[in-house]
Amino acid sequence: MTTEARDFLVRRDDLRVCRLDTAPLPTPAAGEALLKIDAFAFTANNVTYAVFGEMMRYWDFFPAPAGWGRVPVWGFADVAESRHPGVTVGDRFYGYFPMSTHLVVTPERADPSGFVDAAAHRRELPPIYNHYVRTAADPAYDPRQEDAQMLLRPLFMTAFLIDDFLAASDFHSARLIALSSASSKTAISLAFLLSTRSPRPFEVVGLTSSGNADFVRRLGYYDRVVTYDALGDLPSDVPLVFVDMAGNGAVRDAVHRRAGERVRYSCAVGGTHWGEVAPAGDLPGAPPTFFFAPDRARQRTQDWGLAGLQARTGEAWTRFLGPLAGWMTVQHHRGPAAVERVYREAVDGRADPAAGHLLAL
Repeated sequence: MTTEARDFLVRRDDLRVCRLDTAPLPTPAAGEALLKIDAFAFTANNVTYAVFGEMMRYWDFFPAPAGWGRVPVWGFADVAESRHPGVTVGDRFYGYFPMSTHLVVTPERADPSGFVDAAAHRRELPPIYNHYVRTAADPAYDPRQEDAQMLLRPLFMTAFLIDDFLAASDFHSARLIALSSASSKTAISLAFLLSTRSPRPFEVVGLTSSGNADFVRRLGYYDRVVTYDALGDLPSDVPLVFVDMAGNGAVRDAVHRRAGERVRYSCAVGGTHWGEVAPAGDLPGAPPTFFFAPDRARQRTQDWGLAGLQARTGEAWTRFLGPLAGWMTVQHHRGPAAVERVYREAVDGRADPAAGHLLAL
């Protein structure tokens, strides 16, 4: 029987410094429940959570010792102990977790579909991250698709919301939509959605490193692939929308200066090139604007209702799952050493884009 809890911690001011902490297994108080985290995914998106941990308050979800952070991840957990009447030992939940073995939650609004963690430190944080879905009552849940759900469902949701946001403005009349960090799973998801729109008056162009260019081409979602060392090959004579998953200041500046005033919209999303993230200076074209997925999700929930939003994303997700096996290989890793290795590969930009990493401490 497990008697200790493990937490994988990283330095907030230097993401390359990490450590493992152990502590006695926590005991839930009245109204709380102890979740045992079974597995979680780790992708470039989680590096973005860490990069923007201070600015977007991602560090606040799971408190850690001063100067350290618990990187948020998406995964599954089972109830190990409960002192809440609406949460039963053995129930399985999907949601937002730390890179840990356990999490104490304070369930609120618990019903057959799940609950919201109403812990005091989470009450003012975006609600989309505080909701835990009970798998037994989730019509979209398929135990055979747990791996894909952990690895891609949150990223696909972000991509869906970006696609929807751009479509609401008729893609700013762009003839070209360029995605940086084109091998990242969020960019792949967005490229899929953009490529399947009909009619489609724009090209979808993937910007990537030379080492990932062949992989990005094989996906079949991009009309054109341009490497970072050849950004001068980007067309400069058509209206362009730039969706920046990398956050690389040099790449962003090169795209803006290449297209000039033809940059109709510049959408800042992620920081996969976290070591090269830099504030935008005075650039030609539309100024970079940060896209925060929870805000768009909140707006669409008001517009369509929660059921309407879930129906639309569920339909798109089902279409995306079809070709998934053709480009992603799932790898399972267990134990602190394996978790640290995968984490370092992602932070250092050495991760294989075709691999999907599922971890457990």
